[in-house]
Amino acid sequence: MPMQPPVPDAAALAGEVSFQAQRGRGPGGQNVNKVASCAVLRWDFERSSLLSPEQSARLRQKLVRLFNSRGEIQLRSDEFRDLERNKQRALEKLAERVAEALHVPKARKATRPSKASRVRLQESKTRRSQAKKLRGRPDW
Repeated sequence: MPMQPPVPDAAALAGEVSFQAQRGRGPGGQNVNKVASCAVLRWDFERSSLLSPEQSARLRQKLVRLFNSRGEIQLRSDEFRDLERNKQRALEKLAERVAEALHVPKARKATRPSKASRVRLQESKTRRSQAKKLRGRPDW
């Protein structure tokens, strides 16, 4: 099995993304209507040198909701009042989403309860049943 490239972090992704500034909807008061402080990040992961073809296919499957009409991953950040902090936050969001999408969960091994645990379960059910029977009307 070939070795997979590591999951790219925000610093590695920074060289392959492009940003566009827009007017934001976040905090800023009157300033929000005049200044383009929202960062829109675009990443063409299909052409990325950071990903293997298998990783690219996994991203295509897992992050389909983030695609724009050109097939690029697009994220926006308008949490802060200045563009640079929003750019950094958009990169962090992208790195988080990529790491989450590329994580392959371990396969679960099927197990069976031990004999002792089955006996304990049966005994607890019997005790519970007896306690409930004792709450009823006495049978004279």
